[in-house]
Amino acid sequence: MTVLVTGGAGYIGSHMVHALVEAGESVVVVDNLSTGFSDFLPRSVPLVIGDAADEDLVEGLLVRHRVESIIHFAGSIVVPDSMRDPLGYYRNNTMTTRSLLNSAVKCGVNRFIFSSTAAVYGNPDQVPVPEHAATRPTSPYGSSKLMTEIMLHDAAEAHGMSYVVLRYFNVAGADPLGRAGLSTVGATHLLKIAVEAATGQRAKIDVFGTDYPTPDGSCIRDFIHVSDLAEAHRAALSYLRQGGGSTTLNCGYGRGYSVLETIEAVRRVSMRKLAVQHAPRRPGDIMAMVADTRRIRATLDWTPRHDDLDTIAAHALAWEEKLLRERGGLARQAKSA
Repeated sequence: MTVLVTGGAGYIGSHMVHALVEAGESVVVVDNLSTGFSDFLPRSVPLVIGDAADEDLVEGLLVRHRVESIIHFAGSIVVPDSMRDPLGYYRNNTMTTRSLLNSAVKCGVNRFIFSSTAAVYGNPDQVPVPEHAATRPTSPYGSSKLMTEIMLHDAAEAHGMSYVVLRYFNVAGADPLGRAGLSTVGATHLLKIAVEAATGQRAKIDVFGTDYPTPDGSCIRDFIHVSDLAEAHRAALSYLRQGGGSTTLNCGYGRGYSVLETIEAVRRVSMRKLAVQHAPRRPGDIMAMVADTRRIRATLDWTPRHDDLDTIAAHALAWEEKLLRERGGLARQAKSA
């Protein structure tokens, strides 16, 4: 039996595929390569270049590869972009998942793991935020994911499907073995921006909002290493196979670091000066987001291995340096700030 990974050539998806292959799983990937990279996948894994919303394509894959579980990563993830193009986010996130679920139901696939986000909470009333907290997204990105969660719950109830929704907090880092990492040009992840600055590809780091009521005025985030996140998905798959009931789980470490603290971690591991420029707050940004992790630790057989900000920063930096070497050295080096 096989696991279908949608968006499996992307940042998190490729780490998931490596984790599954290492565990001896049979895997097939569907990805349109809009933000993914086929080179990051093990050569043994079939990659079908296409859209997860293409029901004919997906249903053919489900039948041909005898797929028994789906792990769904495909989607759009940038909050500011969602503010500019909400309909695009509802199409790529919500409507695509509707089509994927329809294919799963028609083909009898009854295990589904969904890549959601802490953005469904909006600005939470309490931090750390538990899974039962009110969901009040402040961006179309968060709303599109919340709509998908609701749709998944209803489809599962109607068709006997079991699912795990994993609400990611801030995913960062790269594969410790250097096989995959965040490679999208123009990515907006804070650690990605910081390591690009540390390697001379950016002249400065913009910090959006330094007047929040936090210890240093910048936003606070709960960073989780991408490899630990992949292992959480693998643990979720084992949980469902063992008959576990449908559930929603936060994916974080339960501790927060400010934007400025995160930049300082990159300074430490790179031993390079980083130019920081303060900028106004961005629409849709959330002040503080830290996971209450009690439920995931009680539900899944999952123990994080990389719960350390400097380790996460070091792995992100090593990946960025590898990318820079492979893309032709310092040819694209930014002008001095």
